[in-house]
This record gives sequence, C-alpha cells and structure tokens, in this order.
Amino acid sequence: MTTTEQQATAPEVPVSPETPAQPATPGRRSRARAAGAKRLRGGAKLGLAGGRGAVEIARALLFSLWRRVVPVARKIWSVIGPVLMVITPVGWLVLLFSLISILLSAIFGWQEFTYLGTVLLASVLLSTVFLFGRASYGVLVELNPRRVVVGDRAMGRMVVTNVGARALTPTRMELPVGKGVAEFQLPAMKPKDEHEELFAVPTNKRAVIVAGPAESVRGDQLGLLRRALKWADAVDLFVHPRTVRLLPTAAGLVRDLEGQVSKTITNNDIAFHALRPYVPGDDRRYVHWRTSARIGQLMVRQFNETRRSQLTMIHTSRSDLYASEEEFELALSVTASIAAQVIRDGVQMNVVSEMGVWRTQSVTSMLDSSCRVDPVGRVYPSVRDFARELTKRLPSPSVVMMIGGSRMTTQDYRSVERLFGQDTSQVAFQVELGAQPKISSVAGLTVITIGDLNDLSRLVRGISG
Repeated sequence: MTTTEQQATAPEVPVSPETPAQPATPGRRSRARAAGAKRLRGGAKLGLAGGRGAVEIARALLFSLWRRVVPVARKIWSVIGPVLMVITPVGWLVLLFSLISILLSAIFGWQEFTYLGTVLLASVLLSTVFLFGRASYGVLVELNPRRVVVGDRAMGRMVVTNVGARALTPTRMELPVGKGVAEFQLPAMKPKDEHEELFAVPTNKRAVIVAGPAESVRGDQLGLLRRALKWADAVDLFVHPRTVRLLPTAAGLVRDLEGQVSKTITNNDIAFHALRPYVPGDDRRYVHWRTSARIGQLMVRQFNETRRSQLTMIHTSRSDLYASEEEFELALSVTASIAAQVIRDGVQMNVVSEMGVWRTQSVTSMLDSSCRVDPVGRVYPSVRDFARELTKRLPSPSVVMMIGGSRMTTQDYRSVERLFGQDTSQVAFQVELGAQPKISSVAGLTVITIGDLNDLSRLVRGISG
C-alpha cells in the first residue's frame, strides 16, 4: 500500500464541538513560556528559602552547643589547668620522649626503650616531691628613685618577711626587672624573720621599666616542674629622656600675656581695628561719639580678635622618618625640653604622637608620657593624615610645632602646615644627628635643623628674638 493510499484510508479523528481545536499563535506561546518561567522562579525562591532556613537552624544548634560546651570546658580547665601549668616545656619534652619510648617498646619489644621510657617517666614523678610545701611571705619591692634620667643610677630593694607561724625552708625568689629576671636565694626563715636584697636597675635607655611582681619558685633542679607564687605587685620605674633647661625668653614665641591678635574682626575685644556705621543691635558702649558728632552719623568701633596662646606640638614617631635610634631619641629630647619649658611658663599646650595625646598637666606627667613613646610603623597613610586625626579634637592652636627626623621631607612639613589657618604661627624642627644648627624659611614656614640637644636653647631664642 502506498503512502497516498494510507493517507486516504486513515480514519478521521472527531473534534468535539465543546473543545474546538485552536491553532497555536505566537502570543499564546509567549504566555506559556512566561508561566513556566514564573513556576521556575517560584521553585527557586522556595529552594533558597529552604536553604536559608537550614543554615539558620544549623547556626542556632551550633550556638546552643557552644553555650553548653564552654561552661563545661571552663570548669574542666579550672581543675586541670593549674596542674598542667606546673609542667615546664622541658617537662613536656621529657614526657613526650617517655611516651614514644614506651610505644616503641610495646610495638617492637625493645627492652632498651622500656628502660628509657621508665626512667624518663620516673624522673617526672620524682620531681613532684619538690613542689610540696607552703609559703607565707610578705614581700615589699621599692625603687629609689622612681623617676630617673637616662644614664642615672637607680637602685631597687626587696624585703622578704616570714609572716607565717612556721619556719620556712630555703627557696628561690625571682623578680622580673624589665626584660630580665633577678634571682635571689632565700635562706631558711623563722617566723617574723626578714631578709633584704638590693639590686641595680639598668637605665641606659629611655623606657618604662617594670619591676615585679616577685615570685617564689619551687621545683626540681632539672627544671621539669615549676610552681611559682606571686607575692608583690609590679612597680614602675620611669627613665626620662635627657632634656635641657630653656631660658624663659627662649620660649617667647608662645608667650603672650594679652593673647595673640588675629585677622578675624569682632565687635568686642581689645585690639582696635576700624570704625563702621552703627547697626541696630550694636552695643552703645562701643559708639565713638567724637567721630559720630563730627560726621553726623553714629559710628561704632571694630576690633581684631585676640586669642590666648595655645601651643600644639606634633611629634611623629614613625621609624622610617629617622635615620637611627639615636636620632629618634634626640627628637624626643627636643620635644620634651620645649614642652617642659612651656608648661613651666603656664601656656596651654598639647603634645601628640602616634600613641595619642600626651598628659601635660605637669612636667612630670609629660615626661612620664614621653617614656612610653616607641618607634612605630606606618600607622597612618601619611604624616598629614596622622596630624589631622590627632589634632581634630584639640582646641585651635595659635602656635604649631612639628618635630620629625632627617628623613621627613619638606613636603611632609608643608602638608601639615596647610591643616591650620594663616593666623597660626608654625615652626618645624628637623632633627638630624650631628648636623650643623641652622634656621631657614621655606615658603613662610620656619624650619630649624638641630643636630645636638645643647644647641636647642640658642636656636629657639633665635626665632623668638
């Protein structure tokens, strides 16, 4: 049968009159695709919501488990922590070798490792005998004096008293002093007995040296176990930078009993500026009657605003701006010397560095703050950013002093200078170890180059005179 005959004999499919067949149009196909896409988006949203819900449930479970585990772990550590802290790093190493030796002996049957592991483990167990015993000490740590200048002699004194009712066996007392530790061997002490130890504190570098707390140490001679008890609080020794005394006239650039006259015009002040026509609301006390009578019009006085001297010292402690550590220390001595004289003269001032704003209530507090200044990296992107951030909350200064090292460029000083108004007097101190002292002016900015602290008084007196 041919294809034509098949088509001719194929039965016809009846079409119901209730559901007439309609041809597919482009509009109907687009609506079908939109409906399918909408169903897909709905499914995706349901899947995303389900995933987020699962994450939130898991997070809640982990948080609940964490809240339960942490208190239990803290209780366990409070019990076993003091025991584990008694074992020194050498003790842990001996225990590790002991465990390895016993495992090798159990695996390979080597009697030599059995002997080695047993001996190592026994040495740790025998060391526990040296940990027992009570101590009842009263310890007093004194430093005399508490504040010294670099290079001065500082002595310390530690007095140990047996405050208990029983005699104490000999023991070792350790006293941390700065980065070192002073060790003292205490003899056997009867009740109320005192033992005194003297020690010297190195002061060859500006710093805050912490002495203490004193610790009595019990342990074996091999250093496997160690039990230390603290008996006294730490005491601070301030090693101030070397400073020079400036003459009162040397700080004259920041001394002004009546304040400094600015270019700002005000209606009420001391420094007369000019006359202007009267405006309703002006204070009649400032009417210039003689001029008003002569020209037939009320005239009032105008004044230049006067400001009380306010000094801001900006000391950068970035290590890359200094050629050496000695140059850094010289810059700190320059800052401390000027600040000390300004405080003695009673001028309001602030000193800032990367560590923050110094305490300047007194010369002593200022020098104590200087002891805490250490070289730092690039804390701020630039010197200008550092100066802007540290001075934005301070009172508007009438004088600004900038102190930096030999690697601080003129552009750095100029960038800081632009942070303040034209009425602000600005001086830059460029510290260069061994350089010849000189005073120069760069676009209106006074730059002082100083290479020796002894030249400071003469240089400052030169710019104030």
